Amino acid sequence: QVQLVESGGGTVQAGGSLTLSCLASGYNYSSYCMGWYRQAPGKEREGVATIDSDGRTAYADSVKGRFRISQDKQENILYLQMNNLKLEDTALYYCAVDQPPVCALFRLMVFPHKYSSQGTQVTVSS
Repeated sequence: QVQLVESGGGTVQAGGSLTLSCLASGYNYSSYCMGWYRQAPGKEREGVATIDSDGRTAYADSVKGRFRISQDKQENILYLQMNNLKLEDTALYYCAVDQPPVCALFRLMVFPHKYSSQGTQVTVSS
C-alpha cells in the first residue's frame, strides 16, 4: 500500500520561498509519476506539478516559472521548491504517486480522488 508523508509547509510572507517534501513508500512501479496538488478552503482541488520516472515535468500555468518539482529516486522523496509565493498559493498541499495511464491525467494537472495523506499547510501572508 502506498504511503505518502508530506512536510515542509509553514507560513511565509508574499514573495518568500518554501520547499515541500514528500516521502513515498510502499510502491514498486517501474514506470511512475509523482505530483503535487493543493486545495484551499472553498476551492476546487488544483494540480500543481508532476514529474515522471524519466524526469519529465509539467506545471500548472499558475505556478510556472515560480515552482520547481524534483525527486530523489534513491530516497523516494519528492520535492516542490516554491519561490515568489503569492497569497493565492495558500492551500493544503498533497503529493501523489501513480503509474500509467493515470500519469496522463497528472500531466493535465488532474489528480483523481484516490490518494490519502495528511498534506502540509502553506500559508502566504501579506
